[in-house]
Amino acid sequence: MVAVLLQSFVKMLSEKQLRETEELKAKVQVSFAQPDDLFDFYHLKSRKGMSQLELEDEVQDDLKRATGQFIKHEDDANKLNRILQLTGFSDPVYAEAYVAMHHYDVVLDVTVINTTKETLQNMCLELATMGDLKLVERPQNYTLAPESSKQIKANIKVSSTETGVIFGNIVYETSNAHERTVVVLNDIRIDIMDYISPAVCSDAAFRTMWAEFEWENKVAGNTVIQDEKEFLDHIIESTNMKCLTAPSALDGECGFLAANLYAKSFFSEDALVNISIDKQVDGKLNGYIRIRSKTQGIALSLGDKITLKQKGSS
Repeated sequence: MVAVLLQSFVKMLSEKQLRETEELKAKVQVSFAQPDDLFDFYHLKSRKGMSQLELEDEVQDDLKRATGQFIKHEDDANKLNRILQLTGFSDPVYAEAYVAMHHYDVVLDVTVINTTKETLQNMCLELATMGDLKLVERPQNYTLAPESSKQIKANIKVSSTETGVIFGNIVYETSNAHERTVVVLNDIRIDIMDYISPAVCSDAAFRTMWAEFEWENKVAGNTVIQDEKEFLDHIIESTNMKCLTAPSALDGECGFLAANLYAKSFFSEDALVNISIDKQVDGKLNGYIRIRSKTQGIALSLGDKITLKQKGSS
C-alpha cells in the first residue's frame, strides 16, 4: 500500500513539474507581427447602428477571442430554456420573458398578450429587484387592443456575482372598471453560473487565497452517485469551474478523493472549492464540499447551486 502511494506521489510531482514548465514556455512565447499584417483597432470601427450594449458585448467578445475563451452563441435549445412564463394561461394578461445576459446587464424581452375582448388602458410593467440588481429605465404606460400583443424591454444592471431575484406585476385599466387590475408575475432568478467562468491559478496562489478569504460555505455531500470521479465531474460541470488537481493524483481506486476547483467571475471575483469525499461500506459517498470567497454572495449562491445540483439532477 505504501509503495503504491509513493509511486502515485512521484507521478503527481513529475506531472506537476511538466505542467509548470509548459506554462512557463507559454508565457515566454512572444508573437511578432509579419510584414503586411493587418492591425484591427476597435475604437476605429464604425459604431453606426450599434447600441451601447452591443458595443460593450463586442469589446468583451474581442477580449475573449484574444485570450482563447470565446464561447459560441447559444443554440436554439438554450434560448428556449431562457424563456420564462410569468403569468398563467387563464389570466386576462399572458406574459413571458426572454432573459438575455450581456456581461454587466440583464435584458428582459417581455411579451405581453391581451387575452380579453377589452382594450387595456394605462398598462404598465412594474418590476422590482432583490440583490445587487438595479433597474435602468422607468416603466412606461401602454394601450393594448383586444387579443393583441406588445413587446416590452427592460434593462437591469448587475454589480456583483450574486443570485438576484426580479419580481413585479402588470397593472392595467379597462373602460368598464374604475379600479386598476393587478396581475402578479412569477419571480425571475438570475443564475450565478452566467457570471462564472473556469480559471487557472498556481497551487501557492490557491493556498494563499484559501487562507485569506473569510467567507466559507460548507455543503454536506448528499448524492446518489457512487463513483468518486463521476461525482467530481458532475460538480465541475454544474459549477462551471476548473479542476486544479493533477489527473495523476485522481488515478486509482482508493475509496477517497480530494480535489481543488477554481473559477473567476466577470467582476474579477475568485471562487475556491475543495471537494473531500470517501466511499462508505454501503457504497454511498460521504464528505463535504467547502466554498471560499472574498464576498458572501458567491459563497452562498455557489453553495445553493451545488446543493441543488449535487444529487445528480440536471
